[in-house]
Amino acid sequence: MWIVRLALRRPYTFVVMSLLLFLLGPVVVARTPVDIFPNINIPVVSVVWNYAGLSPQQLSDRIVTTFERNLTTTVNDLEHTESQTLQGVSVIKLYFRPTVNISQAVAQVTASAQSNLRGFPQGTTPPLVIQYSASSIPVLQLGLSGNGLTEQQLNDFGQTFIRTQLATVQGASLAYPFGGKQRQVQLDLDTQKLQAYGLSASDVVNAVSAQNLILAGGTLKMGTVEYPLETNSSVSTIAALNELPIKSVNGAMVYIRDIGNVRDGFPPQTNIVRVDGQRSSLLAVQKTGNSSTLDIIANVRAALPAILTQLPPAMRITPIADQSVFVRAAITGVVREAIIAACLTAAMILIFLGSWRSTVIIAISIPLSIICSLLMLSALGETINIMTLGGLALAVGILVDDATV
Repeated sequence: MWIVRLALRRPYTFVVMSLLLFLLGPVVVARTPVDIFPNINIPVVSVVWNYAGLSPQQLSDRIVTTFERNLTTTVNDLEHTESQTLQGVSVIKLYFRPTVNISQAVAQVTASAQSNLRGFPQGTTPPLVIQYSASSIPVLQLGLSGNGLTEQQLNDFGQTFIRTQLATVQGASLAYPFGGKQRQVQLDLDTQKLQAYGLSASDVVNAVSAQNLILAGGTLKMGTVEYPLETNSSVSTIAALNELPIKSVNGAMVYIRDIGNVRDGFPPQTNIVRVDGQRSSLLAVQKTGNSSTLDIIANVRAALPAILTQLPPAMRITPIADQSVFVRAAITGVVREAIIAACLTAAMILIFLGSWRSTVIIAISIPLSIICSLLMLSALGETINIMTLGGLALAVGILVDDATV
């Protein structure tokens, strides 16, 4: 072959090239993203509409059908749509053609949703537009638990503090926590007392809405000094809501405390998470973009000690379902097989042929071939993942045969 003849005529050139590959290979491989699965760009966008209390039939007729009809004229390269509507929520999946510009498609879907809001029932909120990717999977799950901490506190810490702290990790995306109880200020009404005072629930709602406002007070100028003013139109504590007046009945003012009680509560719990048998909360860390799975998990784990110092001492964050374990195991397996193959093949050549020169060639050619393969993967924009590592593991056998010949 021509490459063999060229190598025989220019031996030092190929020696220098091999040395460069051994020097540059580890540097390039270290910068190549390591993932579980290869990046699979599926042109699918999900649109989630939420309207609490609306039946599936009404949600489908008044929002979903109209929105899907308008998408056909405002969004390019749309292949077909699928929708599933449940009580208060509807998920619309938009399938695009392979040649679509997915960023432009997401922008068009978002713009179409915003323009259609005016024609939807009053109180409809903008939908959640999600670009689907097969590689965007949970790579790490964090279990939140602690003795003496309620489920409400665990969910609140996970949603308002831990989630926002970890959102700064490059390539990490965190959804709302599972399990626990969502914190919510609730007013428990006594219907018998309401009837006794001749009041209704709407009277209570109007009273709270009118007296718990956030208003700008402006400034006050006195001489050469300008002072900022703050209004006391909103309560500062939950207990203060009990002191809000509702209405004067028979010459006596009725307060919220007279017909109910305001408390720091939670809505009905819809999911439960247990860690080591205890009620807990769960945060799922998802991979986004082309970041390395190993880097994301390492950065998340490195950020946890600093986060724990700002939480109650009883708070515990337990990493579970760590996907980096499988990735590291796959990498270790390929490296181990390559080393074993190179050593056994070199030993076989040395024993049967007694040639140190052939032995050195065998010991160098196998790892050099793997480094060249990884360099080509990096140059093509691929990642080191389970599938590419599996292919390399299979290729080690072929390398052993070729090196022996």
